[in-house]
Amino acid sequence: MSYQTYITEALVCGSFDRNTSDKVFLLFTREAGMLYATARSVREERSKQRSALQEFSQIKVALIKGKQGWRVGSTVAGLNYFSLAESREARGSVVMIFKMLRRFIQGEEPSPKLFDFCVEAFIELTKNIQDRSFLELIIQFKIMIDLGYIDEKDIPAEFTGSHFSDIDLYKDKLSAVKLKSLLDKAIENSHL
Repeated sequence: MSYQTYITEALVCGSFDRNTSDKVFLLFTREAGMLYATARSVREERSKQRSALQEFSQIKVALIKGKQGWRVGSTVAGLNYFSLAESREARGSVVMIFKMLRRFIQGEEPSPKLFDFCVEAFIELTKNIQDRSFLELIIQFKIMIDLGYIDEKDIPAEFTGSHFSDIDLYKDKLSAVKLKSLLDKAIENSHL
């Protein structure tokens, strides 16, 4: 019996140990959404996948759908956003957004647009920027919009939320207090 193999980009959002040397990874994939995948013998020192499958990384992965769920076939290491972060604040921002993805993305539903936005957001968050808290707020707000937790009628007309180079323009047009209250309302309504 042959199994279907899927090759996709993924963000490693979390992991936990299983058995003696196996590990289960929570992957936010571009084509399949959020899923758990088991990597066999990845905790052994001789494992070639060990360095690629680190938390806060973007990887290219071959996933195999089997009877027991998803398995990691092979991986190609990409960027580790935590390691790329230029400061302590930048690392904190990266961790916060990864935690948000773990919390609010549920199930295997393709979200290529959200995946691409998150990759772009992580690249921006690794840099040293002055208005970090406002940038974090815009990223969180955009993620909640894409996931459907914020109603379209509640989105301010000035918000486009996709061009990070225009952060000063957003800060002039948008009220951080209003965005924060809309975000808090969405989080409360999500029950997650």
